[in-house]
Amino acid sequence: MELILKEDVQNLGFKDDIVNVKNGYGRNFLIPQGKAVIATTSAKKVLAENLKQRAFKEQKLVDDATKLGKALEALDLKIPSKVGSGDKLFGSIGSQDISDIFAKEAHEIDKKLISLPGKTIKRLGSYEATVRLHRDVIVQIPFEIIPAKA
Repeated sequence: MELILKEDVQNLGFKDDIVNVKNGYGRNFLIPQGKAVIATTSAKKVLAENLKQRAFKEQKLVDDATKLGKALEALDLKIPSKVGSGDKLFGSIGSQDISDIFAKEAHEIDKKLISLPGKTIKRLGSYEATVRLHRDVIVQIPFEIIPAKA
């Protein structure tokens, strides 16, 4: 079944992409939730016209996302956390924690756009977070988890 996405769908595609999915997934989830519409020939023509009109605006968004990505890569992120025996953390560090640190540095980034290796981090060390700022702009942000001073 060929569908046009009306919004970003994790692990499927971005808004205005034309995707092929199984009939049940399309009819029972994507279409009723308002996340997609059936890709008829007329819908494809309308989509092509809209994409043509948005191409200029899209370039500005890509430029802004690239600039933000460079600013984020320049940050030296050290996240203090309570540590138990060895190098295990009390609790874990997730994408919300990374988003909060970006907010302290005056960069508002939604936690849904941040992915960490293994979803959460439970040990001290250096890691990289993947931040998707735009469909064309994905940056790797290195950070380090250090023991918090008591």
